[in-house]
This record gives sequence, C-alpha cells and structure tokens, in this order.
Amino acid sequence: MNLRNYHPGDARRIDELAVSAFSQFRDAYTDWPVFSAKISTMSDLSETGEIIVAELAGDIVGAVAYLGPFKQKAPFFRPEWPVMRMLVVAPAARGHGVGRALAEECLARARRDGARSFALHTSELMKVALPMYQRMDFTWLAAAPDIHGVSYGIYLKELDKAHA
Repeated sequence: MNLRNYHPGDARRIDELAVSAFSQFRDAYTDWPVFSAKISTMSDLSETGEIIVAELAGDIVGAVAYLGPFKQKAPFFRPEWPVMRMLVVAPAARGHGVGRALAEECLARARRDGARSFALHTSELMKVALPMYQRMDFTWLAAAPDIHGVSYGIYLKELDKAHA
C-alpha cells in the first residue's frame, strides 16, 4: 500500500469512495439522501486541509482529510487541535490496514505541526473505526452534535513527542 498526497484529479474517485464507504450505514441516518450529498463532496476538504490518499495496486482504496492546528474545523473542536475527518476505506479493501495507516499518517502530520493533542469525532455506529481509534489511545471526551439522527462523540489523543 502506498500513501500519498491528494491531487485535484482524485476528486471524483475520493467523492465516490466516501459515499461507498458510508453506504453500509444508510439505514441509520434519518436522511440518507441529504447526508450522502454532503459526504459526496469530501474532496472539498482539500481547500482547508490535506487529503491523504491510500493506493493499493494502483487503485485508490482509502482517504482521509487532515486539518491542522488553527485550520477551519467544526466549532466543537478546539482551534489548536489538529483533527482527521472522513476516514474512508473501500469496502473491498477493508482488513488490510488501510484505515490504520491513514490514521497514523494524520498523527505524524500533527506531530510535524507541533500539536500536543489530536481530535476526531466518530460514532458507536462505526463498529470497526471506533475500536481502532480506542486501540490507538483515543478516549471519549464529550458528545458531539448528532448527524441526521446518529450520535457522535469527540475523541482525543494526547501526542507523545518522543515519536516526533
């Protein structure tokens, strides 16, 4: 697997991947058409952050947006916290460490940026992602606003400067 920075030519594939990755949860969201329309513009996050792309055998199989300290982000995140948004993995590529590699790259970028903490928001609905984050030492901090009827929480990880 290869991780690389996003290129504008990746937009269509990244946007399709976001909808594909979340489609397993379509029945949990009270308004899937509105929610899927929002996530189908994942590539727009490249305007305020860094999108990291995972490739396997030349195909884009995952992506995540890294928003560094003091970059535009949801108001429930503290401005100095770097965050990751929209970690998505193609259904066929799951179980190969793609999500973990993308998350670790976000943490590496946070350390590069001198951050002390790193935040994300996720839901208990995410039966694979949430346990992965917990194994990576993210801990629940507070409730985040629901998204179309799905409860979300804010999770925080203190960064170990020794790995910088």
